[in-house]
Amino acid sequence: MRSGNIASQAGLFAACLALTACSSMLPRSQSTVKTEWASFDEAKAAIERIEPHKTTREELDAQGLDPYVNPNVELLNYSDVLRRFPLSGSVTKLDPGLRECMEAGKDCIGYSIVLDQQRKNRVGPFLLDLLSFRRETKSTGWTFNAIVLIVDGDVVYALYGGKPSISQTETTVEPLGPLQNWNASGLIR
Repeated sequence: MRSGNIASQAGLFAACLALTACSSMLPRSQSTVKTEWASFDEAKAAIERIEPHKTTREELDAQGLDPYVNPNVELLNYSDVLRRFPLSGSVTKLDPGLRECMEAGKDCIGYSIVLDQQRKNRVGPFLLDLLSFRRETKSTGWTFNAIVLIVDGDVVYALYGGKPSISQTETTVEPLGPLQNWNASGLIR
């Protein structure tokens, strides 16, 4: 009888160990925006190829920056541009291309490009995660944003930014596990 008890305890221990090591069973998610650029550097290079007063709107569209075709490109009217670049001082202190856009009024339009490529993976012991004692999420990827201003069909301004590399870990520890958020008020009448 004792050997059966030891065998069942060993089996239970092996099952717990197997569940603890099964990080492949943990949830994961991926946020991907369809784009022609596979990395921050590729997107950056595309924006850096734009030359103010040389690149035309047609050339932008041919490079895949057409807001009517590319879902990552938002068409901005003059009012949208003003909201992104509120005037707080003299127009003469602005970048020449930005100043040209402000002076052009309704003849100035913008393209806003936003890309977000991120992966989130839960890592760590499966059993601790399953029972909500400890959850660890690793996020990797990159984000990119750019604005291009166009006056009368010619690009006058281009600027980009974002996060070339995202590497973040979020850890949530709940010492009571599944009881942490338990509402005891339902037991009291």
